[in-house]
Amino acid sequence: MTSSSPVLAIAAAAKSASSALRTTTTTERNELLYGIAEALVANAESIVAANANDVTAGEANGMTPGLLDRLTLTPDRLEAIADAVREVAALPDPLGQVVRGSTLPNGLLLRQVRVPMGVVGMIYEARPNVTVDAAVLALKSGNAVVLRGGSAAAHSNTEIVRVIGGALAAAGLPTELVQSIDEYGREGAVELMHARGLVDVLVPRGGADLIQTVVRESSVPVIETGVGNCHVFVDASADPQMARDIIMNSKTHRVGVCNATETLLVHADAAHLLPDLAAALAGAGVTLHASEAAREAIGAAAPTVPATDEDWDTEFLSLDIAVGIVDDLDAAIAHINQHGSGHTDAIVTSDVTAAQRFQAHVDSAAVVVNASTRFTDGGLFGLGAEIGISTQKLHARGPMGLADITTTTWHVTGTGQVRDGYTGPSSCETV
Repeated sequence: MTSSSPVLAIAAAAKSASSALRTTTTTERNELLYGIAEALVANAESIVAANANDVTAGEANGMTPGLLDRLTLTPDRLEAIADAVREVAALPDPLGQVVRGSTLPNGLLLRQVRVPMGVVGMIYEARPNVTVDAAVLALKSGNAVVLRGGSAAAHSNTEIVRVIGGALAAAGLPTELVQSIDEYGREGAVELMHARGLVDVLVPRGGADLIQTVVRESSVPVIETGVGNCHVFVDASADPQMARDIIMNSKTHRVGVCNATETLLVHADAAHLLPDLAAALAGAGVTLHASEAAREAIGAAAPTVPATDEDWDTEFLSLDIAVGIVDDLDAAIAHINQHGSGHTDAIVTSDVTAAQRFQAHVDSAAVVVNASTRFTDGGLFGLGAEIGISTQKLHARGPMGLADITTTTWHVTGTGQVRDGYTGPSSCETV
């Protein structure tokens, strides 16, 4: 990588442009977002046409139905995306919020306040809606963004970035605040991972291979997101109809998203529910990868295939689900903590103690009682949109909204105080 790299030039331009955004007011950034929403709707025809090229190519390349669903844009979906942009505009501004503060005995006033990260890099796959989500969340929180959306959505992303650029120009802001490096391919993505000093944080969003590649290769700080090996555990006391409704919604509502359930675990004392659950899933076209005990319990109610060791660790993103029977609640918790991805896991139960124990001991970003895993979503959580769902534990966890792509600065205000002599413990000085 050299100083003449076009990707580094784009990152440098983003860094320079971020200074202009940093001094804008809340009202100015909100008006910008409303302008982007209007531009997306006004340019729906050209965006959908560009997206059709990507969908056609995806079909020709054998893209799975779940991934094709993620890729596809329609006028209705664009309207929904525009509505999400307006929701972000209506959210409180995170910038300048006081996280904590105090007044020292000597009168120094301390305030820890939220400020922009600077430049956010995004690497993602076949998700043109992420292009919009990342851009508007970055802009609202005072950040520039550099996008690498992948070849599968290249036409869609190019058109969306063009439309957003027009809204930026109309607002008198640099178009370099939202840029794409798609044309530079995999080499460009690698350069973005190494643009330390120009890019402040990198957020990968996609399959496990993409995310782990970015985590391993990047010298830019990374927030790990996305992989969703989610579980539903049907406890001994579960209401049968509730269990059926939740597992069907969790698995079949949209199979290509990270909060879709990939594993069904059933308490041994609720194994009699499996034939009905299996028949409902099979009726929706789901292939059941079942353990030996689960296959025996299902019997002739539905066709099954033997579960492999790999199935328990797989994010299928398709009409497939792993099915197992566990001896008790603790066995379910142990299975989830061993095989899950730390995204979203749910229990169906009528036992309050079991629900509390499940939520206390399952180590995931979202732990759900008596509801679908599909609810783990930035929009539904009141964040307007999400830049990703963090499955790590540092900086952010769960759906990431505006506050999660800011950092903080300490504002220290005095009246002439000076430090004279040692007055207490210090972590950064030799005593």
